[in-house]
Amino acid sequence: MTECKCDARGGRTRRIARLVVLMSLLSVGAQAQNRMPPIPDEDMTPAQKEAVAEFRAERGEPTGPWSVILRSPELLNRLRGVSDYLRFNSSLPPRLSEFVILVTAREWSQNYEWAAHYRLAVEGGLSPDIAAAVADGRRPDGMADDEEALYDFCTALHRDGRVSDAAYARAVAEFGEQGVVDMVGLSGYYSLIAMVLNTARVPLAPNATPGLEPFPH
Repeated sequence: MTECKCDARGGRTRRIARLVVLMSLLSVGAQAQNRMPPIPDEDMTPAQKEAVAEFRAERGEPTGPWSVILRSPELLNRLRGVSDYLRFNSSLPPRLSEFVILVTAREWSQNYEWAAHYRLAVEGGLSPDIAAAVADGRRPDGMADDEEALYDFCTALHRDGRVSDAAYARAVAEFGEQGVVDMVGLSGYYSLIAMVLNTARVPLAPNATPGLEPFPH
């Protein structure tokens, strides 16, 4: 009789274990689903059609976060100007502005953002070893003075919500006040983009490999 009870308990445990595995697989599938896929042109509102026409004229097809933000066409119009400045006209050279974006993508574990900017950062002059350390969640070795100042400033801003007097003074010495404001702008703007991407669960391109693992909680 005892043996039968054990067998029954064992069978029930195995069924529960299989159910847990199944639920986990379903959860992974749900997380991978794009919650806000691109809107077909024929389904757009008049305001969305106007916004997307302006965007296409200036920047091409609105992909990734832009296809999500199109749900709020006026926000898309206004953010495009911020993006144009921060991406192409900020006071920081590409090596540093893209470094800020990679630090931000790492803090949000945002693989789409990382994939979009890793190549740009390396082409701009950032060492692949520095980028690899950021991806691993490590403070990079061998950074130049301006890279150290940027990394310490931006990492503190993301993790602590503020920067020390020493980190601020070093950043101003390296970049000037405009450069510091542009670093904050890049950190904030790409945090917003990361939140958009994470909320919508925008997937990577089919042939892309995730460059970031989630930080442990």
